[in-house]
Amino acid sequence: MRAFFLLLGLLVFSTVQAQNDQAFIKENYTKTIYDIPMRDGVKLHTILYTPKDISDTKKYPFLMQRTCYSIAPYGKDEFPTRLGPNPYLMRDGYIYVYQDVRGRYMSEGTWTNMTPHIADKKGKHDVDEASDMYDTIEFLLKNVAHNNGRVGQYGTSYPGFYTTASSLSKHPALKASSPQAPIADFFFDDFHHNGAFTQGYYGTFPVFGIQHPEPTTKSWFTDEFIQAKPDGYTFNLNMGPLKNFDKYYKDNFFWQETMNHSNKDEFWQKRDILPHLKGVTSAYMTVGGWFDAEDLYGPLNTYKTIEKNNPNAYNTLVVGPFGHGRWGRETGHTLHNDIYFGDSLATFYQKNIETEFFTHFLKGAGDGKTGLPEAYLFNTGRNEWRKFEQWPATQAQKQTLYFHKNGKLSFDKPTAASAFTEYISDPMKPVPYTDDLTQMTGFTPFNYMSEDQRFAATRPDVLVFETDVLTEDITLGGEIMAKLNFSTTGTDADFFVKLIDVYPDDEKNHSYMVDKEVVLAGYQQMVRSEVMRARFRNSFAKPEPLKANTLTPLDFRLQDVLHTFKKGHKIMVQVQSTAFPLFDRNPQKYVENIYKANPEDFIKATQRIYTQSNAASGLEVEVLN
Repeated sequence: MRAFFLLLGLLVFSTVQAQNDQAFIKENYTKTIYDIPMRDGVKLHTILYTPKDISDTKKYPFLMQRTCYSIAPYGKDEFPTRLGPNPYLMRDGYIYVYQDVRGRYMSEGTWTNMTPHIADKKGKHDVDEASDMYDTIEFLLKNVAHNNGRVGQYGTSYPGFYTTASSLSKHPALKASSPQAPIADFFFDDFHHNGAFTQGYYGTFPVFGIQHPEPTTKSWFTDEFIQAKPDGYTFNLNMGPLKNFDKYYKDNFFWQETMNHSNKDEFWQKRDILPHLKGVTSAYMTVGGWFDAEDLYGPLNTYKTIEKNNPNAYNTLVVGPFGHGRWGRETGHTLHNDIYFGDSLATFYQKNIETEFFTHFLKGAGDGKTGLPEAYLFNTGRNEWRKFEQWPATQAQKQTLYFHKNGKLSFDKPTAASAFTEYISDPMKPVPYTDDLTQMTGFTPFNYMSEDQRFAATRPDVLVFETDVLTEDITLGGEIMAKLNFSTTGTDADFFVKLIDVYPDDEKNHSYMVDKEVVLAGYQQMVRSEVMRARFRNSFAKPEPLKANTLTPLDFRLQDVLHTFKKGHKIMVQVQSTAFPLFDRNPQKYVENIYKANPEDFIKATQRIYTQSNAASGLEVEVLN
C-alpha cells in the first residue's frame, strides 16, 4: 500500500509539473510552423518555438531534434509540456526546432530505415539526413530573425541516429551534436546482436515497415500491431520458425527486407553510419545507459569511432546507470529493476553535464574548454560518477577470467591437458531470457539487463562458472571479450554469455525495492551480456557452417562495463545457447537463411565448452584496480 501511494504521489507530481511547464512554454515561447523545401523539392514539416523576448540585442541559438516519432502537437495553438532535452535548457532560452524526417507524419517523401549516407553526392536528388540537415539549417539562418548563427542538435534512440547522421552535414553553423542512445548499425543494435535476430522486437515492425499514404498527424500503423498473448514465451514458441510471422507482416517492407538480408550484406552495410564519421566538424557529447537494452552498442561505438577517426575533435562520452533514455526524466530514486544507484542522478546529468555542454558551444566561448572530462561514467558497483581522460582508460590492465571444469572462475589459467563442460541445447525448450513474463509481451525488452539470474543458473542447459568469495574489491572498467573454445554436434550454434555480480547471502534489501517479493541476499545481478551466432565467427557478410564435433575458437565482444565487484561478492559467468524470445532460436543445423528455416531444421545439439590448458575459455576483461 505504501508503494501504491508513493507511485500515486509521483504521478500527481508529474502531472502538475507538466501542466506548469506547458504554461511556462505558452507564456514565454511563440510557435511557428514551416514546411521547409529540400534540394529535391520534398518539404519537411518543421515546428519552431521561439523565445518571445528575442530581439536585435537578445539573440538565441537553435536547438534541434529531427525524429521519425512525430513532433506533435501539430496545431498552431497547441503547446507541448516540455521543450528541449531538459528543463534547465528550456528555461535558459533557445529557438527550439522540431522536424519530422522524410516520409513520417507531416513531412513529404519516402521513408527508409537508417537512411544510407551518400558520401559523394552528385546532384540534387542525392539526398540523405546530412543534406536534409544542411538545407534545414540554411533555411533557418535566412528566415528566422535574431538567431545568433549557432545550431545544436540532440536526439535519443532513433532520433539519436538522426543526430549522428545529420552531423555529417558539416554545416559551419552546426556547433554541437549530442547523439543519445543512438542507433549506429541495425546488425548490432536493436534488431540484431552480432547477427542474431532480436525476436523480442517482433511487435515493433508496424512502426518501421509501413509507408504513410500522405502527410498526416495520426499514427497510421497502429491497426497493424499484433495483439500479443499474456505469455510471450509460449506465443513466440508456438509461432515456430521466423517465416511464420509472414502471416502478420507479409506486406511489411521492413520485415521483408530483414528476412531477405540475413547476413551483413550491402543492404545493412549501407545503413551503418560508423564508417562515415570522418572529418567531423561539430562538438560531440554521446550519451548512453549501462542498462540500455536497445542501444548500448551505438553510443559506445559512435564515441570510439569519432575518437579514432578524428583525434582533434571535441568528443566526450557519458554513460549512467540508466535504461533506454531514462536520463531524460528524473525519477527521484534511480533504480533499474530493484537495483538502487542513488538519488536525482538524471538531474545531475541534465544540470551538470548536458546543460554545460550546450551552453558552452551555443551561447558561450565554444572553444572546447567546457570543464567536462573526456568520459563521464557511472560505476554501477560503487554507485558513483567517475571521470576519465580517455576511454577505455589507459591504466586498465587486461586479464582473463578463465573457466574451469569444476565450475570455478578465476584469473588462473587451467592446467588440465583435457577438460570440457557440456550441455544439451534443445531449440524446442529454449532457455527463457527473463523470469518476468510481462517483459516478453512488452513493446521492447527493458528490465533483463540487470535482472536476477538465479532462474537460469539451475537449468541443466546453462553453464555456471563462479569465483570464490572476493577478499577485495575488483573493478572491471573497459572492454570485454568472450573467448570460447567449443565444439558442437550440430553445424551452427549460438552462445549467450552473461557477466554476473553475485551478492552475499547476508545482503539486506534497500528501502526502495520495487518488488517486495525480491530478496537481494544471493541476488545474481546481470552486469553485461551478449549473444554470438557462430556462423559469423569469421565474417558477418559471409557466414560459414561449423564442422560437427570439431574444436572451434569463437571470440566476440560484449559491450563495455564499469562495475566494481565488492569484497564479499562473487563474480559469475553463465553460458547458454538460447535466450528466448529475446533472440531467435538457432536451428543448430546450418541453413542458408535462418529467417526461412523449416520446423525440421531445428535439432538438439550437445555443446562443449573447453577448459583445458591448450584450449582455455573465458572472459578477457580490463581491470582498473
